[in-house]
Amino acid sequence: MCLIAFRWDPGHATPLVVAANRDEFYARAASPADWWEGGRILAGRDLQGGGTWMGVSRDGRFAALTNIREPARFDPAAPSRGALVVDFLAGSERAGDYLARLLPQADGYNGFNLLVYDGADVLGLESRARRVVALAPGVHGVSNAAFDTPWPKVAALAAAMAGDPDDAALFAALSDPRVAPDPDLPATGVPLEWERSLSAAFIRRPDYGTRASTLVRVGRAEVQFTERRFEAGCPAGERRFTFAPCQFQ
Repeated sequence: MCLIAFRWDPGHATPLVVAANRDEFYARAASPADWWEGGRILAGRDLQGGGTWMGVSRDGRFAALTNIREPARFDPAAPSRGALVVDFLAGSERAGDYLARLLPQADGYNGFNLLVYDGADVLGLESRARRVVALAPGVHGVSNAAFDTPWPKVAALAAAMAGDPDDAALFAALSDPRVAPDPDLPATGVPLEWERSLSAAFIRRPDYGTRASTLVRVGRAEVQFTERRFEAGCPAGERRFTFAPCQFQ
């Protein structure tokens, strides 16, 4: 994932609501959201790395990952970060225990932010800062920097998440193609033309852009997962899943 906003309200019937865009090179093959073998994990699949960028489990666990944008430190031989999402969803560890176990190994991966929810707690791991983040109830956002870094598109999607927006409003926010003014752009080590393109919530470049927009509502009685897919900026299908978690920790 490259853009995530979420509302964490532990007292609500739907404690976690997530809106996210996955941005990737069009040439990197991926399969649409579906139940994986064994029926425990619902997620898309990165067919190159074998993992996923975001998913839920049959028992109501959630995990998502964003990359840290730091081209000078990218190691093509590093292991796939998408496996971290799969490992959490396939397991039964509490969020804090999983991240504490992962933290000493985080430097072995290219930079990432990992968001996890075990039914009781929402926590994040920022690999470059080597820290676990306890995320307080409320609205948060993350892109390719630390949690709640106020990049324009992060702030805009978080604002759209405030209150109790319906799916139409959240998908509209995810589809916003406007770029930020140059003075508001971050400096992440990519050329200015790329910084401009990447500042939009919905990205469309000749070889890179938003591949999927996803809404997830993790409720105590029901989980809803809706994925809209895109090919070179054009709609390429939608899948919607609704299920009752088989158990909720």
